[in-house]
Parts: sequence; C-alpha cells; structure tokens
Amino acid sequence: MTDAAELRRRTQELLAAHQPGATDRLDFLKARFDAGLAWVHYPEGLGGLGAPRTLQAVVDAELEAADAPDNDPRRIGIGLGMAAPTILKYGTEEQKQRFLRPLWTGEEVWCQLFSEPGAGSDLAALGTRAVREGDEWVVNGQKVWTSSAHLARWAILIARTDPDVPKHAGITYFLCDMTDPGVEVRPLRQVTGEAEFNEVFLTDVRIPDTRRLGEVGDGWRVAQTTLNNERVAIGGMRIPREGGMIGPVSKTWRERPELRTHDLHQRLLTLWVEAEVARLTGERLRQQMAVGQPGPEGAGMKLAFARLNQEISGLEVELLGEEGLLYEDWTMRRPELVDFTGRDAGYRYLRSKGNSIEGGTSEVLLNIVAERVLGLPSEPRTDKDVAWKDLAR
Repeated sequence: MTDAAELRRRTQELLAAHQPGATDRLDFLKARFDAGLAWVHYPEGLGGLGAPRTLQAVVDAELEAADAPDNDPRRIGIGLGMAAPTILKYGTEEQKQRFLRPLWTGEEVWCQLFSEPGAGSDLAALGTRAVREGDEWVVNGQKVWTSSAHLARWAILIARTDPDVPKHAGITYFLCDMTDPGVEVRPLRQVTGEAEFNEVFLTDVRIPDTRRLGEVGDGWRVAQTTLNNERVAIGGMRIPREGGMIGPVSKTWRERPELRTHDLHQRLLTLWVEAEVARLTGERLRQQMAVGQPGPEGAGMKLAFARLNQEISGLEVELLGEEGLLYEDWTMRRPELVDFTGRDAGYRYLRSKGNSIEGGTSEVLLNIVAERVLGLPSEPRTDKDVAWKDLAR
C-alpha cells in the first residue's frame, strides 16, 4: 500500500533525477508521469500508483516547494477533467497507453464534440451521424460551443449510429482526430468579442473502429461519465477564500468606500456567504470523488457556480456605476484560457452569461438534481420510446 511517506520518497527521487531548472519542462512532466506521480490514484503504468486520490496533495506540495514545472491544468482542463476519466473507465488497454500520457503532459490538447445546433439542451437528440463502412465509421454533422477546438489535436465525440431506436439507445462514443480530413473548425464570436468557442463541421470524417470508446449504441452511458466529471470540473474547482468572482468585488468594496450604499452592502454580504458555502461544498464534493466517480450531485455545484457568478458580476457593475459599463477591448481574439478574475468588470459581467449554458444548461441541471439527487418524479417524456428517426425536428 502506497502511503504519504512512500509518495514523498518517490517524489524526492524524481526531483533528484530531474532537477527543476536544469530539466526541460516537457521532459520533467514525462518523467513525472512515468514515475506514477501524475495522478496517483490512476493505475501503475498509466501515470499513477493506485494510491488514494487524497494523497495527490502530498505529491503536489513537494513539487510546488521545489518549484517544479506543472502541466498547466487550466489549458488542458477538458482532457484532464473529461476525456481522461472516460478513457480510463471505458477505453481498451491500447487506447489508455496511447492517449493518457500526452494528454496529461499537455502535448495533446482535447476538446469535446457533444453539443449541436439542434440538440443543445436535449443532448440525446443529437443528429450527427456515424455510419460504419468496414473497419471505419464515416461521420457527418455539426457541433457547436466547442471550447479549445482551435487548439485541440483530439476530441471526444458522440454520434448517432442507429436512428431506428429511441434517442438514448442509438448513440456511440468515439475519439476523433481533429487533424483528419473533413474536420473544419470555425470561430464562434461571443458577446465578449472573443471567440473561445467554435463551430465544428464534420464532413465524411473517417474514424477507425479502434477509436470507438465502449460498445456500439452504448454512447449515452459512456457520455454520462464525461458529463458528471465535466460538472464537477466546472463547479467544483478548488479556490481559496475570496477566490473567483467574489474576490474582485470584495477588493473594490474595501478600497473604494465612496461607492458603498446600504443596499449594496447587504447584497454583498449575502453573496459573500453564498460564495463561501459553495467553496466549502466544492471541497466536500472533491472528498467524495476521492472514493469514487462523481455522482449527479455535481450538477448542483455547477448550478451554484453559474448563478453566483451572474449575481456577483451584476452587483459589481452596479457598484462601479458608469465605470462598470466601460469595456476595454472588443477586438476579436481566440484565447486559450478563460480569465474570470484578471479582466475588467464588464468582461466578467458578459462572460458570466455563458455560465448557465456551458457544461449543461441550468434547466437541464435542475432536472438532474430533482430526479437523480432528490428522487422527485420525472417530467413526462413522450419521446422516450419513439425511434429517433420518427421524432419531430
């Protein structure tokens, strides 16, 4: 059994053999993965040691103290938070060996080809088709709201492989090479002026059957692993007290007493407490994850994240008055990262509007909480037993 002392010993051995500052960043990350210190709860040979997930903090603290390079988790969040756990659970041994190491080191960026123009909130109604031809699948369709598609080498993709069965039953999960012929990425400019999202058009894209994840027609079940991890990744990020959106507002409140009013004070206090409750709830959720895969409770965290961000950013604009309406730059850019706290109040206000759409709309997540967490009766679903091809679109 690997314990904290053993992990410290292994980490110090890694640092001695690959001294930070004298070792190329990527070489260090590869060596860390091979030493099983990337994600310690993963199996040996796949960047881990089969150790309890809670012990990752021991490794991280040792490496941080040594100023060792990291793998920039924010930039490769979709790979780390969504693709990796799904590949680990459903992938073949060959797929795990091929994809997990360059995913973790950041050599290969991932995106998620799930949402579609005609099936955003009702993801199971997606219309992108994959038709089998021998040992390959030919994929045609359109995806939307795809973060990092302009940077990604690989994508997790769900497509309809059987239109003659109900919508949840005819979906299959694939790993798509974004450099293959037929994959076209177009920028999707947002209200912020930036284009961090993309449209992705798939025209006769050929995917080998060896890049199918899970069984044919079982894609909806495989996708649930991705989606549960996505909601935790968005709503359960580890942040310090007064981190996230509440930080800049609290700072302005302390430094700009001339802006204060009694009403704004009461609202700020309420949101500060709610932000702290959300932060601590996120910590509990991460502790639950240490003993297994995330459950539907992650939907509640993602809901809280979206609502709080929008209320806090709205309060910030009100607090700043006319100053809050200024916008520094509406030049179209294609950023690699979403920087909620490093930009001005106007950016935070506009960008937060997307929080209730990305990673599952708030309406869908409310249904998940009601049905899967609270056990309330489900909404009537008249299309549950109807073949996808017969659904009205």
